[in-house]
Amino acid sequence: MIKMIKIRQVKIPIINDKEEVHINKITKLLNISKDKIINYKINKRSIDARDKKNILYVYEFIVKCFEEEKILNKISSSDIFLYEERKYQIPPKGNKKLKNRPIIIGSGPAGLFAAYLLSENGYEPIVLERGEKIEDRVKTVEEFFKTGILDPNSNIQFGEGGAGTFSDGKLNTLTKDNLRAKKVFEIFVENGAPEEILYDSHPHIGTDILRKVIKNIRNNIIHNGGTIKYNSLVTNLIIKDNKITGVIANETEKYLSDIVVLAIGHSARDTFYMLDSNNIRMKPKNFAIGLRVEHPKEMIDKNQYGDDYKLLGSASYKLTYQTKSGRGVYSFCMCPGGYVVNASSEKERICCNGMSNYERNEKNSNSAIVVTVAPKDFGTNLFAGLEFQRTIETLAYKEGNGLLPVQLYKDFKNNIKSTSFGDYQPNTKGDYTLANLNNVLPKFITDSIKEAMPEFGKKIKGFDRDDTIMLGVETRTSSPIIIERNENYLASIEGIYPCGEGAGYAGGITTAAIDGIKIAESIISNYKDRMENEYE
Repeated sequence: MIKMIKIRQVKIPIINDKEEVHINKITKLLNISKDKIINYKINKRSIDARDKKNILYVYEFIVKCFEEEKILNKISSSDIFLYEERKYQIPPKGNKKLKNRPIIIGSGPAGLFAAYLLSENGYEPIVLERGEKIEDRVKTVEEFFKTGILDPNSNIQFGEGGAGTFSDGKLNTLTKDNLRAKKVFEIFVENGAPEEILYDSHPHIGTDILRKVIKNIRNNIIHNGGTIKYNSLVTNLIIKDNKITGVIANETEKYLSDIVVLAIGHSARDTFYMLDSNNIRMKPKNFAIGLRVEHPKEMIDKNQYGDDYKLLGSASYKLTYQTKSGRGVYSFCMCPGGYVVNASSEKERICCNGMSNYERNEKNSNSAIVVTVAPKDFGTNLFAGLEFQRTIETLAYKEGNGLLPVQLYKDFKNNIKSTSFGDYQPNTKGDYTLANLNNVLPKFITDSIKEAMPEFGKKIKGFDRDDTIMLGVETRTSSPIIIERNENYLASIEGIYPCGEGAGYAGGITTAAIDGIKIAESIISNYKDRMENEYE
């Protein structure tokens, strides 16, 4: 471990934020001259906007100096201390022999990161992706936005990069797994993501940059011996004596392996049914359903940052409320300066999501406002939650006549169809039409949102303005099903590793990628790689 000095809670006004100021702050806090500093780096950066007239960056620096311990002996601050940097380590390789190359189903963040680590360490994984490679997927999605013609296997939900590709590229995580999280960010940066994601408190990549990063990750997997097969929907499993021996793609293509990673994503509804037919143990889980709201970006930015908002870029927010009946209502997947997109993956059903480019410079900011739902709301049958989603998405499709249904907040409250907009217009990818979202969402959800909106308006002025734009529906917040796995990450069938958000073990890009890393580590710690022992 390398010994350095960590300095926390270093506050610098945003109007005076530059490297020279950083150095001066460090030397003053450590009571040393500049020539004692070998180098420094930003470890964390957040924004303190409580005083709108004096917005601050709050930094945490890691400093390499001459004679660190001697310097610290003269300092008594609890925010300055000796720091030993730990590095992520791959576990030692196991002794079991692999019969065939490992198979990974899905190339979202969970599947890609599992494949990335396995390929780096000599395991030559085969990734089977039902959708297209990112370059072709982008064209297919753009065509869908223009024409409404849906490809059920390559869309906002399916294809290389997973659902998060067409999002804000948000990397927020509440995980305490700091080493793996740091490894995820480092891999992103190595493959073209902006370096500030390593230290920003609310890191994001943006859909435009994320598409390039995914392509680079793919090329590294292939360079290291991995294989990625697109347009390869896994339609069945090959199981013998309660052990996986292979999979079938596209009904007829056979791939043999004793290791299969299920990184299928939260919208792979047909795959969940297939897994059930093969006696893979699963159970229903809680999730959330609601709608999207759009506001003028300038309104949100000014509310969050005050008059200096232009110095800080697009602002985000996080809102929570508990209704009188005890339901949770909260903002989800907030997209500053972005679009609301038609995120459908099944014909004659509509759902939406948010998407931002790296610069976050579109005219509106949007977020999902969702309500928690549980089996008591939709039934205890394994697929009741999934079918609950489908029912709402079908109603949304009918209400919008195939387009995104849109309504103003004042009309939503009064349960009447909107006929015009107020001071601003929707910013969408995919056509929309004015509608009544009360005809789409269950009453307990609409009632919960109606109760929460005025409370959110107390936190962000104008959030509940009459002409707030509401769009439906947000149904894919997380998987409605969890694929059971044991402490070794194995499903009820030996050799199957449920992984990521679709399996119920992640909530976003970062945690899904971390889960992919965990699965790769488990495989590595149990099996020899290709170089040590050829596959049978």
